[in-house]
Amino acid sequence: MRAVLFTEFGKAPALAEVPMPACPPRGAVIRVRATGVCRSDWHAWMGHDESVELPHVLGHEFAGEIAELGREVPEDAGWSVGDRVTAPFICACGRCPECLSGNEQVCDAQSQPGFTHWGSFAEYVVIDEAALNLIRLPEGLGFVEAASLGCRFATAYRAIVSRSRLAPGEQIAVHGCGGVGLSAIMIAVAAGVKVYGVDVSDAALEAAEKLGAVPVRGGEGAAERILEASGGGVDVSVDAFGSSETALASARSLKKRGRHVQVGLMFGDSAMAAMPMDAVIAGELEILGSHGMAAHEYPSMLGAVASGDFRPIELVGRRITLDQVPEAIAAMGTAGGSGSGMTVVEL
Repeated sequence: MRAVLFTEFGKAPALAEVPMPACPPRGAVIRVRATGVCRSDWHAWMGHDESVELPHVLGHEFAGEIAELGREVPEDAGWSVGDRVTAPFICACGRCPECLSGNEQVCDAQSQPGFTHWGSFAEYVVIDEAALNLIRLPEGLGFVEAASLGCRFATAYRAIVSRSRLAPGEQIAVHGCGGVGLSAIMIAVAAGVKVYGVDVSDAALEAAEKLGAVPVRGGEGAAERILEASGGGVDVSVDAFGSSETALASARSLKKRGRHVQVGLMFGDSAMAAMPMDAVIAGELEILGSHGMAAHEYPSMLGAVASGDFRPIELVGRRITLDQVPEAIAAMGTAGGSGSGMTVVEL
């Protein structure tokens, strides 16, 4: 099959012919029809994720068709070759204490396409534990739109709906208006609350405003600008980018008893980012993490998309082919290089 392969961290990947993946006994092989290009892919390419072993194929937010089912996938799971599917980027084991408590998104034995094994920048990708992790696509939901849900939209959905506990009448700030941030803005705007979109990029701020957010210039002084615009601070603030600066600005944007939600991945020095703990104590602030979404939570999100409450297809800024992935990955590391909105690969 064709796949985008890299053999050194930070060195340009290349389109190559590689062997077809073997189907795990309890898993499935998916024919990839569309797959998103995410900043998490860039982090993995740069060597920021210890689970990645070389040579490697990236890609973790995809949609496609079942090409093969493992011999141990139970018949009563209801899956057949040819079914249109997606899967969470965190594939759960179904047996550990976290899975048994319904928290598959923090599974103790999770696998992640594009990280723990070869991913979806290829014609085929493997999914473990098919009965648990495969998600059926509703009729009328195209592969490109489904791929746009895979990581960024689903992550934003859970962060806003479940983790932040956003309520009517509240205000929310979203720091970083890329794929996750714009998804969070779309979801919060649909909830009817006032939303502030924060970024240093003019294109990103314009995209946030088009979705219904109040644009706020990011960078130095961003927290102060949000405090002024919101009349003393927001109830919820989300760091959708992932840096020491954006996390700190997010926490400092809050009013008393506000909730900071960390969605953007933090690596290197940012993994130990400083937080204003004096304000956390004095204002009884909450600091919350959000890590993907379990397969059993997808139906409510997919139902909202099918009903038109959300239109993630509007967040797709660019559609590319598999041979354009190396350039798109490299662009993730440059200021404004990935453009606004999501990039999705069509196969």
